Order: sequence, then C-alpha cells, then structure tokens
Amino acid sequence: MRYAYYPGCSLESTAWDYDRSTRTVCVALGIDLVEIPDWTCCGSTPAHVSNASLAAALPVLNLQKAAEMELQVMTACASCYSRLRKANWEATEERERVERITGTPYDGRVQVLHILDVLANHVGSEQIRQSVTAPLANLKAASYYGCLLSRPPQIVAFESADNPTAMDTLLEAAGAKPVEWPFKTECCGAGLSISRPDAVARLTGRLLSMAREAGAECLALACPMCHVNLDLRQQEALANLEDKSQIPVLYITQLIGLALGLSPSDLGLEALAVSPAPVLEKVGLTSAAPGGIEL
Repeated sequence: MRYAYYPGCSLESTAWDYDRSTRTVCVALGIDLVEIPDWTCCGSTPAHVSNASLAAALPVLNLQKAAEMELQVMTACASCYSRLRKANWEATEERERVERITGTPYDGRVQVLHILDVLANHVGSEQIRQSVTAPLANLKAASYYGCLLSRPPQIVAFESADNPTAMDTLLEAAGAKPVEWPFKTECCGAGLSISRPDAVARLTGRLLSMAREAGAECLALACPMCHVNLDLRQQEALANLEDKSQIPVLYITQLIGLALGLSPSDLGLEALAVSPAPVLEKVGLTSAAPGGIEL
C-alpha cells in the first residue's frame, strides 16, 4: 500500500506527535507514505470563511502534485481531510477559477483518504489484530470523531455520519474495549479555542463528563484541533466541573502503536499535556513520576 502523504501545518508543528505516530504505525503495518513535495497549507478554517477561490485553490495545489505522483492522498488531520475532500467536491463548479489561480489543470480525480479509512478499510482490522504484540488489556476507550470526520456526509463521510464505528473497530482489534457513549460526533468548540475559550471549556467539559460517565479510561481521537481542546485545555474545562479528575487523550495512532509494541517515545507520548501514565500502567508499561512518563 502506497499513498501520497499530506501532513499539513498542524502535524508539522503542534501535533508533531500525531505525525510521528502516524508515520511509525504506517511503517509497522507496511504502509508506504510518500510525502507530497513542497506541499502548501490547505487553507484550513481561515481560507474557507474568507475567500471561496482561495479555499479551493490552496488544497488543489497539493492535489495537483499528488496527481503527478499517480497516488491516492492520505492525511491524518481531520481539517486537512475536510478541505481536500471539499476541493475535489467543488472541482467542477470552481474548476475554471481554480485553474486560473494555480496555473495547472485539475479535474478532481485524486482520491483523498483519512488515516482512519486506510487503517479500517485498506489495512483492515484483522491484519491489525494479527500484528498486535501488546494488546491494550481491555482498556476502556471512548472514540471521539468530532465534526470534521463526519460532516457534511456528502463530502467527507466514509461511513455513517451519525454513528461512525471505524475507530471503535480499530480499538477492538488492538485489544481495547470501546465504550458506548452519545457524544462521539459532538463539537468540541473547534477553532474557538483562542477567541472563545469559555465556549470551548463548556463544550469540552460536557464531553469529558460524558466519557467519564460511560466508564472511559481514555479518549481516542483523530483530529489535532480536537486534541488541543480536549488535552491541552482540559484543565480549563475541568475547572467548572465537580469531578476534576483528568482523562488521558490519545491519538488513535498512538493507541494502535502501543498495541503494536512501539515505544512511547516512538509515538510522541511525551507531547501530551494530560499524562498518559494511567494508560501505560493499564497496558503493562512502567510509569515514571506523576505528570510524566518513562521514555
């Protein structure tokens, strides 16, 4: 399996641990990632709310390069996935304007996949199950998909928009026990983290409370923006809650990587704001001092 890999801006900076765990897990599973050369920002939220042409042209620049590589595109960032898929969806009606901006023809033919789609449907849960060397010991995990992986369904969804299960299936294959909970596609506050931290704290507080109530020992997700809100800003969210016990928030690639026997350092676990020590202890790895992990 070979894909043109689009890391995007977040995975090059604040979500470097997601990038590291994605690349490491793909190597372990025999997935060949070829990074798109000289890739550019997909525009993310700012472009599509300010300039429709720019919002389509920026992701198309990357898709045009992937077309030259004759490979499908795989990305791990939910926002990048949304923007690249939207660019393909709009390719027909925006094509003339986009090609005028980029100076290169593009017809929307390059397929864009998310890492969840690749792991669940291209690799498959059975191959992952057979590759597991350190099962996750029935770790109770709440799969959190957020908004961008499931909406709008006509553009991004590779499974049910209302009740996605790909992450749950992968967690089961890794030896974890996915918990049933109703907030798996609720919004975490997304890009309001800076402009409306109060709103983000309220929304993430609800998510954390519901996950805890469902019995989750950790949250699994696949979006850098969701990770910032639920991990980095968790203390702010807990400040307004009666129960202030923290819940580790890990990328799905980090959890799968642990099950594959990869080291915490290989998966970038030292980047997490909320200590993953309880998860490591659960799966039989040694924790270090409070607030840290042994790497």
